[in-house]
Amino acid sequence: MRISRRLAMAASAAVFALMASTAMAAGEKIVIGTEGAYPPFNNLESDGSLTGFDIDIAKALCEEMKAECTFVTQDWDGIIPALISKKFDAIIASMSITAERKEKVDFTNKYYNTPPAIVVPKDSPITAATEDALDGKTLGAQSATTHSNYAEAHMKKSELKLYPTSEEYKLDIANGRIDGVIDDVVVLSEWLKTADGACCKLLGVLPVDPVINGEGAGIAVRKGDDALREKFNAAIDAIRKNGKYKEINDKYFPFDVYGS
Repeated sequence: MRISRRLAMAASAAVFALMASTAMAAGEKIVIGTEGAYPPFNNLESDGSLTGFDIDIAKALCEEMKAECTFVTQDWDGIIPALISKKFDAIIASMSITAERKEKVDFTNKYYNTPPAIVVPKDSPITAATEDALDGKTLGAQSATTHSNYAEAHMKKSELKLYPTSEEYKLDIANGRIDGVIDDVVVLSEWLKTADGACCKLLGVLPVDPVINGEGAGIAVRKGDDALREKFNAAIDAIRKNGKYKEINDKYFPFDVYGS
């Protein structure tokens, strides 16, 4: 799966064309960047299709805006530079709205908000998701994320090991090479339900740091692209009101992922 994803991305600059609606051929064209390696929010399947909550929300928003949307996959650490260089028009990839990122891009209002958490092997002697309990332990995280920033700020007694995607840290913890991982509680919880996640258990949900974790996940657009940002905001409000958001939410989660 890892190899097929890399080949697909290399071959691509391939744009995964997904019509938001069959009746929108004459609508505005929007290219959306996503990572494709963050299930259940976004994932590039072996057949080249994109799936996940982010993708379904994006398609619902495009339908609401009567826009013709296409998707491009992009490695996480280059996703903001790719937006700025106009490889795509917006990022819908579970990107947290933070002050640091606001210096480079503009954001819509949030479209969901979930806290971070820590997972450890099932036989781990670690008993609490605290800095002291993780003293001297190796903690894995995806690089350039709010979760790696959180670990740097609040888990200073741990050795932090960074990975390009969540897939790599999952392999390392499953094979006993690290003591724990930090990521979004939903991402970790969904992984624990799979065969690959049978190695591990949820140690605990972490208290949100508003400065690091931000205001929730939003859609990033280029600085000054106010027209597109407000179209997305209006569409987010619309699908929240007309039931489409709940329909997508309930497809993936047994709780309201939008948050308070």
